[in-house]
Amino acid sequence: MAASVRLLVRRLARLSHKKITSSAATVSCRPGCCLGPSSSRCISDTAEDRSTHFGFEKVPEAEKAKRVYKVFENVAQKYDVMNDAMSLGVHRLWKDMLLHVMHPQPGARLLDVAGGTGDISFRFLDYILYQQERRKRRAAASSQTPSWQDISDKYPTEDRPQESRAVVCDINKEMLKVGKQRADSMGITSGLSWVVGDAEELPFDDDQFDIYTIAFGIRNVTHIDQTLQEALRVLKPGGRFMCLEFSKVTNPVLAKLYDVYSFQVIPVLGEVIAGDWKSYQYLVESIRKFPDQEEFKGMIEDTGFFCVQYFNFTGGVVALHSGFKL
Repeated sequence: MAASVRLLVRRLARLSHKKITSSAATVSCRPGCCLGPSSSRCISDTAEDRSTHFGFEKVPEAEKAKRVYKVFENVAQKYDVMNDAMSLGVHRLWKDMLLHVMHPQPGARLLDVAGGTGDISFRFLDYILYQQERRKRRAAASSQTPSWQDISDKYPTEDRPQESRAVVCDINKEMLKVGKQRADSMGITSGLSWVVGDAEELPFDDDQFDIYTIAFGIRNVTHIDQTLQEALRVLKPGGRFMCLEFSKVTNPVLAKLYDVYSFQVIPVLGEVIAGDWKSYQYLVESIRKFPDQEEFKGMIEDTGFFCVQYFNFTGGVVALHSGFKL
């Protein structure tokens, strides 16, 4: 309830800001008020007038979110199959590396934004379970022949470990639907929640999560800076931001091969497997429009994160960026 109220307040504040900005734009467009040599062009700052990229295409900001939604609505049912086909299964290793670097401990709360079909959250819960089992084995090994009193004292704490939770947040209902089906088929019944939400306006209170992840999703948002601000807001002090995303290939030879594969093979795979050439053409183009490793690192630092660093995987095809909220 509190989260809903805060979300409403933020929306009203942004609406007010837009109205003020729009009014200012209207004033600046009155005759005689336009600045610069091309006086016929007036200043405007509305979402309809501002433009952004949708792949290589330039579109109004207000239109991008709708088109991205449609892309993932179209590919949801074949999303996981296409990930395996496009990356030859290597995406699984990239996600495993994310968890290895994250190294979450029992009790951690994860927010997986643009989490779609649940890949990161499933791995997170598996990793936590592994850590819990490991602790139990160590405890058993350290007490070779405990007394009945020792067993009695330890039993409540060992049987009730602090619960970890993963929240999968995605704006696309079709992607979440597929994720829930996967969770059911895997027998995951606890420690996992599914929430429809916008990465640029998260429906959560401040300081709620220990870890924020966004894997192959941030390049699809309209405002990267606003998405980073929301990540900072919902993380607890000491919390960690982690972003796995396609990036700039560092090896010139590999870069040329990667371009050929991306533009001439991936859309064809999309057509053959998912029956959708255009969506995968967009996905390939969106990768080329995303900031490179250093530029994105600077954006994360400008947001207010500390100890920001990145790791290149597969020669820079993918990069993992990490930062902390202090």
